[in-house]
This record gives sequence, structure tokens and C-alpha cells, in this order.
Amino acid sequence: MTAPTATAAQTASALTWARRRSSVARFWRSYRTHRAGLFGLGALAVIALVALAAPLLVGSDVQSVTNAPGAALESPSAEFPLGTDQFGRSLLGLLVWGARISLTVGLMAAALSVAIGTLVGIVAGHFGGWFSTVIMRITDWFLVMPTLVLAIVLATVMSRSVWTVILAIGVTTWPTTARLVRAQTLAVESRPYIERATALGGGHGHIMTRHVLPNVMPLVLAQTTLGISSAILTEATLAFLGLGDPDVVSWGGMLQDAREAGAVSSGHWWYLAPPGIAIAIVALAFTLCGRTVESVLNPKLGVSNR
Repeated sequence: MTAPTATAAQTASALTWARRRSSVARFWRSYRTHRAGLFGLGALAVIALVALAAPLLVGSDVQSVTNAPGAALESPSAEFPLGTDQFGRSLLGLLVWGARISLTVGLMAAALSVAIGTLVGIVAGHFGGWFSTVIMRITDWFLVMPTLVLAIVLATVMSRSVWTVILAIGVTTWPTTARLVRAQTLAVESRPYIERATALGGGHGHIMTRHVLPNVMPLVLAQTTLGISSAILTEATLAFLGLGDPDVVSWGGMLQDAREAGAVSSGHWWYLAPPGIAIAIVALAFTLCGRTVESVLNPKLGVSNR
């Protein structure tokens, strides 16, 4: 590569990164005008920091049944602000530690779901014809089937682990993303520059990765943010039904333990309320962030800034 060519390549790369930084700056300026989105982002930041610092805040021995520091089902006190479970473990410590599993499952399951949906949607929208028809009929079948039922079936027939829960949620919740991405792909490929790229020799891979994918990424980003809250709720449901990993602590698993301990009938509200409220707050925070991202990337939605 000659010096002028290298200089031109460096200039082009610098311009590309400058445009990307400018786009991120514009996105943040628009995002921070939405108070609901800022509230959701702040709540998620606090919860994520607490989850990351869980080993420092409560220690890993908080999950131990044999070394539990309290008596069974103690009510909230100065020593145990949220009370204890049926084994005498601090519910506050379990709540902090459980955030790690619930957030991890939500993020990874949503990422898997969106990745599958994006791939299916782009391929179906790009190739069209009978191939697209077959793919979309399969998508429709998954779409009309109850997602929770499919997830329960997968979680039942496979080994009980965190990865099983992630897989069960990811492979059953992709159809909505696939249909949205396919529609966006059809709209993108109807534009003149796609025809020019094809005429200049651009292959299927080039068209899909260099032209279609960047244009559907805003939709994918918004769908991912919205999907995380659904994934967390589904994980909590599976754990509550006893289909989660019994070796880890999650908020859904805490609700399952509370049910088995008879907290509902005995009135031990401090056993039920903390994990339930935590699930609701995280799901709400991700939903607020997702709606705000959707509004920023697509101003035609007209979502209020409040």
C-alpha cells in the first residue's frame, strides 16, 4: 500500500469514527430529555453495581444452608433488615446475590433471542420467494405457540441449569423480532442504493451485512432492551415453577422457596415481597429504557418525554 493510499484509508477511518461518535452524542442528547428513560437507566445502573459488588457486599457464604447466621423465618430486624428464609439465611444477602443470576439470564437470553430473530428476519427478507414463505410459516408457528409452555417443555427435558434456562427462553421468544426485522429488511432493500450495490457486484453476504444490518440495528437495539424485561420475568416464572437451577440463587428461586416454606399461608410477607418487588423494578426499568430508545431512534412514535 502506497503512502497516499494509506493516508486516504486512515482519513476514511477517522471520518467513520467521527460520525459514529457524533451519532452517539446525538443519541444521548435526545435520550436524556426523557425523564422516564433516565429513571430506568439510573435504576439499572444501581442494580448492576450492586450485583457486580455482591461478593464484596454480602460474601459468597450467604448461600450456605449449614452456616446460616439466623433462625428460620425471622422477621425484619436490625441484624436482618429483610428477615431470614426457612434456613435462617439473610434475605437481603440472598436478594443481592440473586440479582447476578436474574440479570445474567435476562441479558443473555434476550441477546440470544434477538440474534436468532435478526438472522431469520434478514435472511427471509433478503431472499424472498418460497424460501421466505417457508421460514415465515415456521416463525408463525412459534409465534402462535405459548412461549411459556415451550420454555417449560425445554426446561423439563434438559438438565436443570442456568444455561438451560437461557436456551429455553432464547429459542422460544425470537419470532416477534424476526417479523419486525423482516419488514424492515424489505423496506431497506427497496431503496435505490441497494440496486446500485447489486449492479456493482455486491453479493448476498455483502448486501445483508454492509447495507441491511446497519439499517436494522436501531430496531434490534430497541427490541433487545425490551426483550430483557420479558426474559427476566420468564426466568422468574420458570424458577418459581421449580425448573431453574437449584444450585444458584435467583429472585424467582426465592419466590419458589417462599412458596414451599408456606410463606403465603403463614403471613411471612417479608419472604415474598423483596424478590417480587425487585423483579417488578428491574422489568419496569428495562421497559422504560426500551421505550425511550425506541422513541429516540424512531421519533414518529411520539412518545412523551415524561
